Amino acid sequence: MAIRIKARGGESAEQMMRRFKKMCEKEGLTKDIKRRAYFEKPSERRRRAQRKSVKRLTMGQEMVRFTR
Repeated sequence: MAIRIKARGGESAEQMMRRFKKMCEKEGLTKDIKRRAYFEKPSERRRRAQRKSVKRLTMGQEMVRFTR
């Protein structure tokens, strides 16, 4: 998916670049580029996904404790 930026009336190049960077960050492109910069073994990818899911589950349990 291509991100397109059209100049608004009286908008400078710096402002357009700022909007472009924000849109890239919002779409997750910068995070994806950083992640793909180096090769990651499949076992490391699975391990990272497992840690992420455990973190998500424990975070949900903490929220339940705080709301009761």
